Amino acid sequence: MQDHELYRRILGIESPWKVERVELKLESGEVHVYLDHGEVRQWPCPECGKTCRQYDLSRGRVLYVAEERKQSSLDGFWGTLTREQLESIAAVAMDMWDPFIASVEAHVPDAAKKIVFDKFHVAQHLGEAVDQVRRKETKTLKAAGDDTLTGTRYDWLRNRAAMEPRDRREFDTLRHSGLKTARAWALKETAMALYDYVYERPCRKHFRWWQNWALRSRLKPMIAVARMLKRRFENIITYLRHRITNAASESINAKIQWVKYTARGFRNKQNFIHAIYFHCGGLDLAPLSSTK
Repeated sequence: MQDHELYRRILGIESPWKVERVELKLESGEVHVYLDHGEVRQWPCPECGKTCRQYDLSRGRVLYVAEERKQSSLDGFWGTLTREQLESIAAVAMDMWDPFIASVEAHVPDAAKKIVFDKFHVAQHLGEAVDQVRRKETKTLKAAGDDTLTGTRYDWLRNRAAMEPRDRREFDTLRHSGLKTARAWALKETAMALYDYVYERPCRKHFRWWQNWALRSRLKPMIAVARMLKRRFENIITYLRHRITNAASESINAKIQWVKYTARGFRNKQNFIHAIYFHCGGLDLAPLSSTK
């Protein structure tokens, strides 16, 4: 049985999805499985189950490539757009990188209402805070001869709903314990409930309640992330208005890594940039019909 078919069965991958390739990372002891899908015009909505057309962001393409992560790197992109195009930008999904934020604010009209800090980067910050709490508590417990948290790193980062019944029962025992890591995990999960709201007013009320809980938790990593989210909150709550994430660009990033992998490297950066435009720029390569 081929690796692709083996992992398709193990992971329960169904059509239209398929396993594109499998990479074994010996240094880190990990297996990376990459998925792709065929031409699909309509998808079932993950919330209501109704069949609908793909969201426009899923058909994204690379418009501009720049080196480094400076404000000037992104500044060059805006010059490729007309004034009308800049004014037509409805929203910008991005991470919390200050140089890029400054660039968007300097060039996009009414940027303060259009910037949406990516939901998955918020989850990443919260997950890292939980892991910091876990690492410190694990050392403390081990010093006392207690291995309760040993080997549980990924349990705190996984989606509980996707766990096998046996794993879920074992994890429930941990999360209902008096461990500091369990409290940190509860804070993370409650913070992400922000994205379930439809209206801003109850969402703001929920966040104020959550922030007070986090600040009283006496868990330094959670206190730090709560303060950071407070500073960034006005462009977190914009998600309720625009409902966009960086999922499309993360998909494009995966394709760029595929371009790099299949080429086995490039002689210089400019060749790599040209390859990105070729594969991810949405170029129309169909020949034009001749009228002669």
